[in-house]
Amino acid sequence: MRREPAVAGLFYPAQREQLERLLDTCLGPPAVEPEPAVACLVPHAGYIYSGPVAGAVYRRLLLPRRFIILCPRHYPVGQPLAILSSGSWQTPLGDVPVDTALAQALRQACPLLREDAEAHRMEHSLEVQLPFLQRLLGEFRFVPVALGTAVLAALEELGRAVARVVAGAGEPVLVIASSDMNHYESDAVTRQKDRRAIERILALDPAGLFRTVTEEEISMCGFAAAVAMLTAARELGASRAELVRYATSGDVTGDRSAVVGYAGIVIQ
Repeated sequence: MRREPAVAGLFYPAQREQLERLLDTCLGPPAVEPEPAVACLVPHAGYIYSGPVAGAVYRRLLLPRRFIILCPRHYPVGQPLAILSSGSWQTPLGDVPVDTALAQALRQACPLLREDAEAHRMEHSLEVQLPFLQRLLGEFRFVPVALGTAVLAALEELGRAVARVVAGAGEPVLVIASSDMNHYESDAVTRQKDRRAIERILALDPAGLFRTVTEEEISMCGFAAAVAMLTAARELGASRAELVRYATSGDVTGDRSAVVGYAGIVIQ
Protein backbone atom coordinates (compact mmCIF):
# COMPACT_ATOMS: atom_id res chain seq x y z
CA MET A 1 0.00 0.00 0.00
CA ARG A 2 1.19 3.48 -0.86
CA ARG A 3 -0.51 6.02 1.36
CA GLU A 4 -0.90 9.29 -0.56
CA PRO A 5 -0.68 12.64 1.26
CA ALA A 6 -3.95 13.93 2.66
CA VAL A 7 -2.96 17.48 3.60
CA ALA A 8 -0.19 18.51 1.20
CA GLY A 9 -1.15 21.97 -0.03
CA LEU A 10 -3.20 22.55 3.12
CA PHE A 11 -1.04 22.05 6.20
CA TYR A 12 2.22 22.37 4.28
CA PRO A 13 3.24 23.20 0.68
CA ALA A 14 2.60 20.59 -1.98
CA GLN A 15 5.56 21.76 -4.07
CA ARG A 16 8.94 20.31 -3.11
CA GLU A 17 10.95 23.53 -3.34
CA GLN A 18 8.44 25.55 -1.32
CA LEU A 19 8.20 22.81 1.27
CA GLU A 20 11.96 22.60 1.67
CA ARG A 21 12.22 26.35 2.16
CA LEU A 22 9.48 26.36 4.79
CA LEU A 23 11.00 23.37 6.58
CA ASP A 24 14.38 25.12 6.72
CA THR A 25 12.69 28.18 8.22
CA CYS A 26 10.89 26.07 10.83
CA LEU A 27 14.01 24.09 11.70
CA GLY A 28 16.38 27.03 11.86
CA PRO A 29 20.12 26.56 12.50
CA PRO A 30 21.26 24.17 15.26
CA ALA A 31 21.19 26.05 18.57
CA VAL A 32 22.94 23.32 20.55
CA GLU A 33 24.73 20.07 19.79
CA PRO A 34 22.04 17.49 18.93
CA GLU A 35 21.53 14.80 21.56
CA PRO A 36 19.83 11.40 21.49
CA ALA A 37 16.47 11.05 23.21
CA VAL A 38 14.07 8.33 24.24
CA ALA A 39 10.94 10.11 23.04
CA CYS A 40 9.45 13.47 22.17
CA LEU A 41 6.17 15.35 21.87
CA VAL A 42 5.58 17.49 18.77
CA PRO A 43 2.56 19.44 17.48
CA HIS A 44 0.81 18.85 14.17
CA ALA A 45 -1.02 21.99 13.02
CA GLY A 46 -0.32 23.80 9.78
CA TYR A 47 3.38 24.60 9.55
CA ILE A 48 2.82 28.36 9.73
CA TYR A 49 1.33 27.87 13.19
CA SER A 50 3.15 24.98 14.85
CA GLY A 51 6.04 24.30 12.48
CA PRO A 52 8.63 26.28 14.47
CA VAL A 53 7.72 24.37 17.65
CA ALA A 54 8.07 20.99 15.95
CA GLY A 55 11.19 22.18 14.17
CA ALA A 56 12.83 23.22 17.44
CA VAL A 57 12.36 19.68 18.78
CA TYR A 58 13.64 17.91 15.68
CA ARG A 59 16.63 20.23 15.37
CA ARG A 60 17.49 19.49 19.01
CA LEU A 61 17.68 15.72 18.51
CA LEU A 62 20.32 13.34 17.26
CA LEU A 63 17.81 11.44 15.18
CA PRO A 64 17.97 7.69 14.57
CA ARG A 65 16.65 6.13 11.38
CA ARG A 66 13.78 4.19 12.94
CA PHE A 67 10.68 5.67 14.58
CA ILE A 68 7.43 4.67 16.19
CA ILE A 69 5.01 7.56 15.68
CA LEU A 70 1.87 7.69 17.82
CA CYS A 71 -0.85 10.07 16.73
CA PRO A 72 -4.51 10.83 17.49
CA ARG A 73 -7.31 9.74 15.21
CA HIS A 74 -9.20 12.96 14.52
CA TYR A 75 -11.93 11.28 12.47
CA PRO A 76 -14.34 8.65 13.86
CA VAL A 77 -13.35 5.98 11.36
CA GLY A 78 -11.26 2.87 11.66
CA GLN A 79 -9.98 0.87 14.59
CA PRO A 80 -9.32 2.52 17.98
CA LEU A 81 -5.69 1.31 17.94
CA ALA A 82 -4.73 1.26 14.27
CA ILE A 83 -1.35 0.24 12.90
CA LEU A 84 0.04 -0.18 9.39
CA SER A 85 2.69 -2.86 8.99
CA SER A 86 3.69 -2.51 5.35
CA GLY A 87 3.84 -0.16 2.41
CA SER A 88 5.00 3.45 2.24
CA TRP A 89 3.77 7.00 2.80
CA GLN A 90 4.18 9.60 0.10
CA THR A 91 5.06 13.26 0.69
CA PRO A 92 6.27 15.94 -1.75
CA LEU A 93 9.80 14.94 -0.69
CA GLY A 94 9.37 11.30 -1.72
CA ASP A 95 8.20 8.03 -0.23
CA VAL A 96 8.89 6.85 3.32
CA PRO A 97 8.77 3.09 3.97
CA VAL A 98 6.92 1.57 6.88
CA ASP A 99 9.27 -0.40 9.15
CA THR A 100 7.64 -3.79 8.63
CA ALA A 101 9.83 -5.72 11.05
CA LEU A 102 9.28 -3.22 13.85
CA ALA A 103 5.54 -3.00 13.14
CA GLN A 104 5.14 -6.76 13.22
CA ALA A 105 7.02 -6.94 16.49
CA LEU A 106 4.76 -4.25 17.97
CA ARG A 107 1.61 -6.02 16.80
CA GLN A 108 2.80 -9.19 18.47
CA ALA A 109 3.68 -7.33 21.68
CA CYS A 110 0.33 -5.50 21.80
CA PRO A 111 -2.64 -7.63 20.68
CA LEU A 112 -4.91 -4.58 21.00
CA LEU A 113 -3.45 -3.18 17.78
CA ARG A 114 -5.32 -3.83 14.56
CA GLU A 115 -4.11 -3.52 10.98
CA ASP A 116 -6.19 -0.67 9.56
CA ALA A 117 -5.50 1.67 6.67
CA GLU A 118 -8.79 3.56 6.99
CA ALA A 119 -7.89 5.17 10.32
CA HIS A 120 -4.73 6.59 8.70
CA ARG A 121 -6.10 7.55 5.29
CA MET A 122 -7.13 11.15 6.08
CA GLU A 123 -5.24 11.67 9.34
CA HIS A 124 -2.91 14.69 9.26
CA SER A 125 -1.25 14.45 12.67
CA LEU A 126 1.30 11.83 11.65
CA GLU A 127 1.67 12.88 8.03
CA VAL A 128 2.96 16.36 8.91
CA GLN A 129 5.88 14.88 10.88
CA LEU A 130 7.36 13.01 7.94
CA PRO A 131 8.70 15.97 5.89
CA PHE A 132 10.67 17.20 8.93
CA LEU A 133 12.36 13.83 9.24
CA GLN A 134 12.91 13.59 5.48
CA ARG A 135 14.56 17.00 5.40
CA LEU A 136 16.91 16.10 8.26
CA LEU A 137 17.60 12.45 7.51
CA GLY A 138 16.73 11.69 3.92
CA GLU A 139 16.01 8.00 4.42
CA PHE A 140 14.36 6.39 7.44
CA ARG A 141 11.64 3.91 8.40
CA PHE A 142 8.71 4.30 10.75
CA VAL A 143 5.73 2.58 12.34
CA PRO A 144 2.42 4.51 12.17
CA VAL A 145 -0.04 4.09 15.04
CA ALA A 146 -3.31 6.09 15.24
CA LEU A 147 -5.22 6.15 18.52
CA GLY A 148 -8.95 6.63 18.82
CA THR A 149 -9.31 5.40 22.39
CA ALA A 150 -9.20 7.16 25.74
CA VAL A 151 -8.99 4.04 27.91
CA LEU A 152 -6.03 4.42 30.24
CA ALA A 153 -5.39 0.68 30.62
CA ALA A 154 -5.19 0.25 26.83
CA LEU A 155 -2.79 3.18 26.47
CA GLU A 156 -0.57 1.82 29.23
CA GLU A 157 -0.57 -1.61 27.61
CA LEU A 158 0.44 -0.07 24.30
CA GLY A 159 3.16 1.99 25.98
CA ARG A 160 4.65 -1.05 27.69
CA ALA A 161 4.60 -2.93 24.39
CA VAL A 162 6.35 -0.05 22.63
CA ALA A 163 9.04 -0.11 25.31
CA ARG A 164 9.63 -3.85 24.90
CA VAL A 165 9.90 -3.55 21.14
CA VAL A 166 12.24 -0.57 21.29
CA ALA A 167 14.43 -2.28 23.89
CA GLY A 168 14.72 -5.35 21.68
CA ALA A 169 15.25 -3.53 18.39
CA GLY A 170 19.04 -3.75 18.49
CA GLU A 171 19.44 -0.15 17.32
CA PRO A 172 18.03 3.23 18.35
CA VAL A 173 14.31 3.86 17.86
CA LEU A 174 12.72 7.21 18.75
CA VAL A 175 9.13 7.24 20.03
CA ILE A 176 7.25 10.32 18.77
CA ALA A 177 3.89 11.45 20.12
CA SER A 178 2.01 13.92 17.92
CA SER A 179 -0.35 16.28 19.73
CA ASP A 180 -1.53 19.84 19.84
CA MET A 181 -2.49 21.23 23.24
CA ASN A 182 -5.68 23.04 24.34
CA HIS A 183 -8.07 24.15 21.58
CA TYR A 184 -10.22 27.22 20.90
CA GLU A 185 -10.26 29.00 24.22
CA SER A 186 -8.67 32.35 24.97
CA ASP A 187 -4.90 32.62 24.95
CA ALA A 188 -4.84 33.19 28.72
CA VAL A 189 -7.02 30.16 29.49
CA THR A 190 -5.17 27.97 27.01
CA ARG A 191 -1.79 28.82 28.52
CA GLN A 192 -3.08 28.04 32.02
CA LYS A 193 -4.55 24.71 30.97
CA ASP A 194 -1.53 23.78 28.90
CA ARG A 195 0.80 24.56 31.79
CA ARG A 196 -0.99 21.99 33.93
CA ALA A 197 -0.75 19.33 31.24
CA ILE A 198 2.88 20.15 30.47
CA GLU A 199 3.77 19.85 34.16
CA ARG A 200 2.58 16.24 34.11
CA ILE A 201 4.56 15.50 30.95
CA LEU A 202 7.71 17.04 32.42
CA ALA A 203 7.16 14.93 35.53
CA LEU A 204 7.03 11.81 33.31
CA ASP A 205 3.61 11.04 34.78
CA PRO A 206 1.36 9.36 32.19
CA ALA A 207 -1.49 8.58 34.58
CA GLY A 208 -1.30 12.12 35.97
CA LEU A 209 -1.49 13.54 32.44
CA PHE A 210 -4.53 11.36 31.73
CA ARG A 211 -6.30 12.57 34.89
CA THR A 212 -5.36 16.22 34.36
CA VAL A 213 -6.57 16.32 30.76
CA THR A 214 -9.82 14.47 31.40
CA GLU A 215 -10.76 16.03 34.76
CA GLU A 216 -9.84 19.60 33.85
CA GLU A 217 -11.33 19.46 30.35
CA ILE A 218 -8.13 20.22 28.49
CA SER A 219 -8.77 19.63 24.80
CA MET A 220 -5.34 18.14 24.06
CA CYS A 221 -6.19 16.12 20.97
CA GLY A 222 -3.24 13.72 21.18
CA PHE A 223 -3.18 13.15 24.92
CA ALA A 224 -3.69 9.41 24.36
CA ALA A 225 -0.56 9.31 22.21
CA ALA A 226 1.31 11.29 24.89
CA VAL A 227 0.15 8.91 27.64
CA ALA A 228 1.34 5.87 25.68
CA MET A 229 4.62 7.61 24.83
CA LEU A 230 5.27 8.58 28.46
CA THR A 231 4.52 5.03 29.59
CA ALA A 232 7.05 3.70 27.08
CA ALA A 233 9.63 6.33 28.02
CA ARG A 234 9.44 5.47 31.71
CA GLU A 235 9.76 1.76 30.96
CA LEU A 236 12.84 2.56 28.86
CA GLY A 237 14.48 4.41 31.74
CA ALA A 238 13.85 8.04 30.82
CA SER A 239 14.74 10.34 33.70
CA ARG A 240 14.14 13.88 32.50
CA ALA A 241 12.01 15.94 30.14
CA GLU A 242 12.50 19.45 28.80
CA LEU A 243 10.06 21.91 27.29
CA VAL A 244 11.97 23.08 24.22
CA ARG A 245 9.38 25.52 22.92
CA TYR A 246 5.78 26.59 23.52
CA ALA A 247 3.50 28.81 21.46
CA THR A 248 -0.12 29.39 20.59
CA SER A 249 -1.75 30.16 17.27
CA GLY A 250 -2.35 33.66 18.62
CA ASP A 251 1.39 34.30 18.38
CA VAL A 252 0.97 34.05 14.60
CA THR A 253 -2.50 35.48 13.99
CA GLY A 254 -2.55 38.11 16.71
CA ASP A 255 -6.05 36.95 17.64
CA ARG A 256 -5.98 35.90 21.31
CA SER A 257 -9.70 35.20 21.64
CA ALA A 258 -9.63 31.54 20.54
CA VAL A 259 -6.28 29.83 20.10
CA VAL A 260 -4.62 26.42 19.94
CA GLY A 261 -1.56 25.65 22.05
CA TYR A 262 1.59 23.91 20.83
CA ALA A 263 4.29 22.31 22.98
CA GLY A 264 7.56 20.73 21.94
CA ILE A 265 9.09 18.44 24.57
CA VAL A 266 12.17 16.20 24.53
CA ILE A 267 12.40 13.20 26.87
CA GLN A 268 15.77 11.66 27.70
